[in-house]
Amino acid sequence: MAFTHICKAFQELSPDEMYDMLRLRSEVFVVEQNCVFLDLDNKDQKCHHLLLYQDNKLAATARLVPPGLSYEHNMSIGRIVTSPAVRGTGVGKVLMQLSLDACYRLYGAGPIKIGAQVYARKFYEAFGFEQSGEVYDEDGIDHIEMTKA
Repeated sequence: MAFTHICKAFQELSPDEMYDMLRLRSEVFVVEQNCVFLDLDNKDQKCHHLLLYQDNKLAATARLVPPGLSYEHNMSIGRIVTSPAVRGTGVGKVLMQLSLDACYRLYGAGPIKIGAQVYARKFYEAFGFEQSGEVYDEDGIDHIEMTKA
């Protein structure tokens, strides 16, 4: 399955790219997962965004967060989301590897910390993340802090 991707600072996103990204995040986080939360948290403007396309349609996206914005000393990857239409095709693995590579390229070497939904722990462990905090509730879904050294 062939994918193309872009990685851009927020200010570099075209209106269509931004719309597609926010629509997919809303489709999954708000509608599918039934979480009423404010997705637009004033962090997007300070981040880079990785958008993964299949057949010119947005298949997945992730927010690449510089050190100090979400975690005091660590970079982070957040708003990791795949379209329901492409789940089970390996797109999540492609998105994660591209996100890790982009974080190191943009922000240098160092640990990456994420807030992961508990059900996805094994997925993130496959990329070298380890649980680094207790389970916590975020918008009605159990999460854990995980770190990749």
